[in-house]
Amino acid sequence: MRYYNRIFLIVIDSLGIGQMEDSESFGDVGVNTLGHISEARQTFEIPNLTRLGLANLVSLRQIAPINEPAGYFLKLNERSRGKDTMTGHWEMMGLYTDKPFKTFTENGFPKELIAELEKATGRKVIGNKSASGTAILEELGEREINNGELIVYTSADSVLQICGNEETMGLDTLYRYCEIARKLTMKEEWKVGRVIARPYTGLKKGEFVRTSNRHDYALKPTGRTVLNALKDSGFDVISVGKISDIFDMEGITEKNKSESSVHGMQQTIEIAERDFNGLCFVNLVDFDALWGHRRNPLGYGDELERFDQKLGELIDVLKEDDLLMITADHGNDPTYTGTDHTREKVPLLIYSQSMRGGHRLEEQDTFAVTGATIAENFGVEMPDGTIGKSILREFVI
Repeated sequence: MRYYNRIFLIVIDSLGIGQMEDSESFGDVGVNTLGHISEARQTFEIPNLTRLGLANLVSLRQIAPINEPAGYFLKLNERSRGKDTMTGHWEMMGLYTDKPFKTFTENGFPKELIAELEKATGRKVIGNKSASGTAILEELGEREINNGELIVYTSADSVLQICGNEETMGLDTLYRYCEIARKLTMKEEWKVGRVIARPYTGLKKGEFVRTSNRHDYALKPTGRTVLNALKDSGFDVISVGKISDIFDMEGITEKNKSESSVHGMQQTIEIAERDFNGLCFVNLVDFDALWGHRRNPLGYGDELERFDQKLGELIDVLKEDDLLMITADHGNDPTYTGTDHTREKVPLLIYSQSMRGGHRLEEQDTFAVTGATIAENFGVEMPDGTIGKSILREFVI
């Protein structure tokens, strides 16, 4: 029996709600992305998230828990050994990752990899360090344009990023260089989760602007996921934001690129206003990329307030047989040291117009309950080798 005709799964990228038992082994002590955002602000207005029970999961200075939540809510722990985007999303859809993806944050990429990339592209590599994308453009953008060099950099994530000016290098050339880098980084000792094309416009310092033509070249998932099971059973699997990149289009039937998190929510609202049968899977990356990594708790909080407004608009267009699930893929405490993700528990908020209130559910030991719940709702079998158990019967009356 199918309980919901459509499910909307929204990932607020990096919205952690407190450290896990093993967080210290990842270098994260006392981390709490949402809690520390609240502590840093004078005001915090997220009425729709509050109505769904978010303040009942984590202590917020400005917002008290509510007595009559509109839906169900619980905390999820990550079972996989990692705290990155791909590990978190893949676990949601049933994949356990026992070995974290390689990062090159401390010293940049090995000279052997850089030499291979220079040989294959015919350009001298500059940068080769962990940096903010906007900062490295200000530092090296003019040099790249004037000398025909290639800006390569990384971050706290398992990524190799390449900048390219859309006017002087061209998108096709940038994408070709990234395809070359993706092939090179399939070597085990260089294997990163994603190679990312970072196009920009402008010809001099102070005028550089990154564009929305970013493209991620991700590793394929290590096995079949709930998304594959849904697609193979004839259901729609609509991605918004970077979901299609994270899963390398595996199990995706339609992709929608987003220019921002607000735009991603607007796309989701428009998708909700048309007919489909299956899952709409949304990633809102600005929380992580613009505010978490840049250690800006005020900006992060402002982004949450903008999201909350759009969330209200989405709830208004949902149907009685729709299900809304809101979660996160890891933490990124904007008050913590460094610029890395933080290993944290994440929320899972569950809501439908058909619900008549809700309450807190038991904490779970894996993000994979999300995918397992979606699979049970649509009557599809979890693929072999996946993890997670459904909690559908905990909130379906």
